[in-house]
Parts: sequence; C-alpha cells; structure tokens
Amino acid sequence: MSDKAVLVTGGAGYIGSHTVIELLNANQNVVIIDNLTNSSYEAVRRIEKLTEKKVTFYKVDILDKKAMLEVFKRHDIWAVIHFAGLKAVGESTRIPLDYYHNNITGTILLLEAMKESNVHNIVFSSSATVYGDPAIIPIPETLPTGATNPYGRTKQFIEHIIRDLCTAENNWNAALLRYFNPAGAHPSGILGENPLGVPNNLMPYLSQVAIGKRECLSVFGEDYDTPDGTCVRDYINVIDLAKGHLAALTKMREPNVGCAEYNLGTGHGNTVLEMIHAFSKAVGRDLKYKIVARRPGDVRNLTANPEKANKELNWKCEKTLEETCESLWNWQSKNPNGLEDCPGDAPAESIICYL
Repeated sequence: MSDKAVLVTGGAGYIGSHTVIELLNANQNVVIIDNLTNSSYEAVRRIEKLTEKKVTFYKVDILDKKAMLEVFKRHDIWAVIHFAGLKAVGESTRIPLDYYHNNITGTILLLEAMKESNVHNIVFSSSATVYGDPAIIPIPETLPTGATNPYGRTKQFIEHIIRDLCTAENNWNAALLRYFNPAGAHPSGILGENPLGVPNNLMPYLSQVAIGKRECLSVFGEDYDTPDGTCVRDYINVIDLAKGHLAALTKMREPNVGCAEYNLGTGHGNTVLEMIHAFSKAVGRDLKYKIVARRPGDVRNLTANPEKANKELNWKCEKTLEETCESLWNWQSKNPNGLEDCPGDAPAESIICYL
C-alpha cells in the first residue's frame, strides 16, 4: 500500500463509498471525511467488510476549514477526490442559498486547506447538469455549459473556480469528472445507494416500487422527441464510475497534467420506459408506473460522448445495463430499508475521530 494517502470527501456516500472500495482494492491508502448528513457510518463498516481493510474516517464538514487542516496535518495526502456536497436538483430550487453556501463555499475552504497543506491534485465530482439542455447529442466536453438549476450551477461555478486556480498556479492538477446517471450497486449486494426520504432519481425510486415501499412510479411526460416519448439518459454503472476516479488519479501522476474535463458515461442513452422494462426484467415482474405531465426543468436527452475519457484516462464502461439492473435489485431486495436501520454516527470505540 502506498504510504501517501488519498483524501476522499463525502466518502460515506453512494459514489464515494464505491470509489473508496476501488481505491482500497488498488492498494491506495485512503482517508475519508464526511459529515454524515446525507450518509451513514454503516457504509464505512461495509467498505471494511468488503475490502477486509480498516478505513481511516473523520466526521468533518467541508465548511470547517480548521478541522480539514488538522486532517491534512495528520496524514501525508497527495490528492483529494471531492464528492462532498448537497446533490438534489429539486431541493436546490427550494433552498438555493444552502446549495451555494455548502457546495461552493465548502469547496473554496477545501481548496484553501489543500493549498496551505501543499496538496495540489484534485478530482472533482461534477455533473452532466452543467450542460443544461444540450444542442449536440452525444454531448462532447467542448459544448458550452449552461446549467438550468442551482445544483447544476454550483457544479458549473466550482469547475470555473478550480480551472481559474489551475491557470493562476501551474502546480495544480485537476480532473473535472462530469457524471451522467449513476445506477446500480456493488455486486455483493452489501453496498448500494441509500437515499434519505423520497428518492430523487429514477432507479432508486423504481427499486422502492419493486419492494413495495412506493406504490407507483410517475413518468414525467411521454411527448418528447424520443423513440417512445420519454426522456433519454445515459445510465452508468456505479462500479464503472468509481473506476473512472481511479483512472483520473493515475493520470495525476503524469507531469504537467493541468486541468481537464471528462464525461463519464456509456455513450448510449436509454429512455425512461426502457429502464422500467429492463429493471422489471431483473425483478421478474412488471412494475407499476403512470404517465404524468412533464416536469419543469427536464431536458429531452443527456447522453455522453465519453471518447476523451476513453482515450486520455484509458477508461471505459464495462458493465451492461442488465448487470446494472441486477445489481440494484440484489442490493434493494437484501436491504429493503437501505442503511436506515443503522446509526448515522460511529460507535465510540471505532476509529472515527471527531475533530
């Protein structure tokens, strides 16, 4: 295992926890910080179970610069993977100031802590929402950004902040990873997405319909210019997505990397109805849905052109849609309440350290 560590902010969350597993399996030394607002320490326990390795964890908020500096002081960190942030599009329209403060101010404080600790490599969890309603499908990274909601704008603004920092100080390296639609779970069924309250995204909501937690899925609109009238999205398996972060870290070891944006997606879009049918097949029965009016802010098609990441990061998606649906059902059927029955905080005797 490398002596130097990778700091993962938001490492107890859905994508963060799966990425930590891939890092540990690649013999990386990992330190997690997470405030556990939208996650559970149980995810860290399950990471340890799956990897048979202990994980260094600190309950730290990215708005607490002093605590972050203490973490940097305690560990020889060479790179940061930054997941921490509020992440619901709908919620961001209701409480925009919370999103701007938490996501943007938190990132600025993280970057300041990194700079003061002489750490200049960052992999940032961005989003395809930065593209707004794209004029070109599949979407290339060269397309101008134009997010249409506060959540997407926080991602877009943070990209600008990191890019400006890399321009001003050429010792910084950054990979801005624009995710499309993460889905699926760890194939063991031990770890998966754990949405708090009503899920905001199609697949976790549909999986809760499958276990009887939700009565019916609402499909927002059937009059889009798509094969069946429903919106098209690029669904990327969370394992493939996690491996994309490992590929970006590997790129950081090259000289003079600078700042670059990468789409992480399959390059293939599926409609909402296609996803319902695919997941119904994994479950073994038809799942109930109804067509309702379009939802404000939804765009017709978000499908990635992942060629840049394929070439420059030597990365590509390997999981099939069938595997993604099967892994999600395996997780949801084994964990009908996700991690809800588990405590949000770590026990006193664990390795957690409150700063």
